[in-house]
Amino acid sequence: MLTGSNFIGSRESREAPGGYRALDPSTGAVLEPAFAEATPAEVDAAARAAQDAFEACAALPYARRAAFLRAIADELTALGDTLLLRAGSETALPRPRLEGERARTANQARLFADLVEEGSWVDARIDRAQPDRKPLAKPDLRRMLVPLGPVAVFGASNFPLAFSVAGGDTVSALAAGCPVVVKAHPAHPGTSELAARAVVAAARATGVPDGVFSMVHGPSSAVGQALATHPSVQAVAFTGSFRGGRALFDAAARREQPIPVFAEMGSANPVFVLPDALATRGEEIAKALAASVTLGCGQFCTSPGLTFVAASDAAAAFLSRLGGLLGEAPAGTMAHAGIKAAYEAELRKVAAIPGVGVAARSSGHGPNPATEAQPALLLADAASFVAHDRLGEEIYGPVTLAVRCGSMEELLATARALRGHLTATVHATERDLAAHGQLLPILARKAGRVVLNGVPTGVEVTHAMQHGGPWPATTDPRATSVGTAAILRFARPVSYQDFPDAALPEELRGGNPRGIWRLVDGRPTRDAL
Repeated sequence: MLTGSNFIGSRESREAPGGYRALDPSTGAVLEPAFAEATPAEVDAAARAAQDAFEACAALPYARRAAFLRAIADELTALGDTLLLRAGSETALPRPRLEGERARTANQARLFADLVEEGSWVDARIDRAQPDRKPLAKPDLRRMLVPLGPVAVFGASNFPLAFSVAGGDTVSALAAGCPVVVKAHPAHPGTSELAARAVVAAARATGVPDGVFSMVHGPSSAVGQALATHPSVQAVAFTGSFRGGRALFDAAARREQPIPVFAEMGSANPVFVLPDALATRGEEIAKALAASVTLGCGQFCTSPGLTFVAASDAAAAFLSRLGGLLGEAPAGTMAHAGIKAAYEAELRKVAAIPGVGVAARSSGHGPNPATEAQPALLLADAASFVAHDRLGEEIYGPVTLAVRCGSMEELLATARALRGHLTATVHATERDLAAHGQLLPILARKAGRVVLNGVPTGVEVTHAMQHGGPWPATTDPRATSVGTAAILRFARPVSYQDFPDAALPEELRGGNPRGIWRLVDGRPTRDAL
């Protein structure tokens, strides 16, 4: 089924000779076929196809849009073992993880289909005219969200399905009425092609405009830069490294017409373990934390890379147990050799900072030394953490830096010193929460999601989920890349003033033919006017 082609709408394209091949990270084996890097002409063609399809895509009946999203879920699921086997070969992720990720990917497409059909996401607001108002008459104003335009989506290395070709960024943009051009991640191009074929098949089956979806390959940054700076593209969605996200953000800002870049760039996701929780369930917390640190070889954007405790005998026992668990953990396989090399380099840099020590390091070995990563526990004191900004940054991999604080005042100081993160976690009893009430408001300013007595890994796809956070976790702390609120990234508000009813979009007409929730004269209602 794999040809190594780019997709310009429904058309396969392969203009560049040769190509690059994926590697099995667990063995180093070369995987066929060769994938053609998109030429500048192919990137241009994909972006122009999206622009040409935009008006028709935005005008699609909502039932058709929802049917397209459900068809994507069905086509992706119908790939069966073909998809799972290729994804396993390209990522070394275990089959149960991939089965769960496939289910999540399909379910979020169906969730957005339900959202589109219900329709209230457009945030319709109506302020009726008051022609007799003095000294000036009040006009009739009606506001709603409309699609932003073609969106460039960048696939992530650590989630070959849920954050890639048919993942959350793609389906939320399509749900908003925006065509999508995906830049496939070069670590799993075969998985990306299979997913692209599923989306193209869904588009054909539901009769949506050609050009509503395209996908281009490319291991070099040139393809991504060309896509982010193309004048047809009106927004960028990215999940990956800070360096990659910042490069796209800067490139989009330099455009003659700057565009929003919604980049999720990782996070160290601090965990605070408060005294009473340590004393009563330190063993349980240590086991859960070690499992979270090593989950997926630490290749989750919500992996807990920082752990804070106030010094005590219980804290010492907790850190000893955590170190023992991480030191005994087996080596894991990272997505590719570049990520493993970066992990080792960052470990060495951080361990060399004054006040930092390596408390534990696994000696386990995997099948491929180029990609195997050994879990680790680093230790530092609060003064060193506050003095060195690098200690608050992510090390991408199976490691956490434990910071020992001499007092609760020091613990609060470390919280204030944090930069922006996707998550912050607190392990606490009711007594802890009552005694340390200052901590939660600080963490709410530092993170997009605050977790109590759990682990940050595991991001539920729901209406209330926030997967985003202050800089440098993301480029826009108001946005989420998970959950139905993700659709809001790809829409903009328009107000219609003094229009006759028949000329208004359905969502703003007096009879409310779609039956959606609207804010009418400041009051939420589904009633007709």
